Amino acid sequence: MEADTTTAPGGTEALLHQLEWTVLRRLDGWLQGDYRTLMRGNGLDLADLREYQHHDDVRHIDWNVTARLQQPHVRQFSEDRELSAWFLLDLSPSIDFGARVRKRTLSTHFVGAMARGLTRHGNRVGAMLYGSEVDAVIPARGGRRHVLHLLHRLQTRPAAKLGTGTRLADLLHRAAAVIPRRASVFVVSDFISEPGWDQPLAQLARRHDVVAVRLYDPLEMKMPDLGMVLMQDAETGEQMFVDTGARGFRQRFEKIAAEREAALMDGLARAGVDALELSTEDDLADALLRFVDARKQRSRLAAGAVGVRRFA
Repeated sequence: MEADTTTAPGGTEALLHQLEWTVLRRLDGWLQGDYRTLMRGNGLDLADLREYQHHDDVRHIDWNVTARLQQPHVRQFSEDRELSAWFLLDLSPSIDFGARVRKRTLSTHFVGAMARGLTRHGNRVGAMLYGSEVDAVIPARGGRRHVLHLLHRLQTRPAAKLGTGTRLADLLHRAAAVIPRRASVFVVSDFISEPGWDQPLAQLARRHDVVAVRLYDPLEMKMPDLGMVLMQDAETGEQMFVDTGARGFRQRFEKIAAEREAALMDGLARAGVDALELSTEDDLADALLRFVDARKQRSRLAAGAVGVRRFA
């Protein structure tokens, strides 16, 4: 990841040009313009209902019809040429953390690259912005000017106020009510939040193709020996001096970080969504290519498994 350039000289146009040159050029070469590879099962309109079969994606189950008929039914979809993608952006105080590059900057770069990649092929993108609450909804539209508008909103947005805590579930509930049609949904967050977000995430994934874009800084996982430092809770603003040179402190820090990591992975697994891990030290294009490659491999394995079951 390069130096922090969210508010670099030249503004929004310069940032988008940089992303087009450094990220999208590499993605286009790999995806050959087909951004559906990043999105599984979107761009679809409801066409019919039928009884569930053992190889079906459980996310396509229509729970209302299933309850009414007492027999699992799945939704069948017809292809829609136009894709719609939404970015659910957690911009709470902890997003402003980063040793060299802030997580907020990484979030902005991800949104800019993905939004431009999609709109270049005639698709629409929208966004919901969360600070201490959902305070902005940017309707889904297409075109380069719309991407510039979205990036400008992110670049000029003030930092969130400390002390309120993050309730990611509020953002997910609001998204379920606001996004009218089946879409690709990218939940861009560090997932430092009050508990209870996994259930609304699972509910959102029943209707949409959801990817959890998890932002993190390596310092959140492992504390180096920096001597006596003043640390501040990114969500509440509470401050305290700690001796990072103490081995016991570093061990406790890493134990808590590992427990938090395990809880996060468990929550994402329960929600049944794919996770794209973005580190502030990552090259964005490399991280996206790894995610695409993993999805392709999993799709091939799933297709092979379905073929075995069908022809057994």
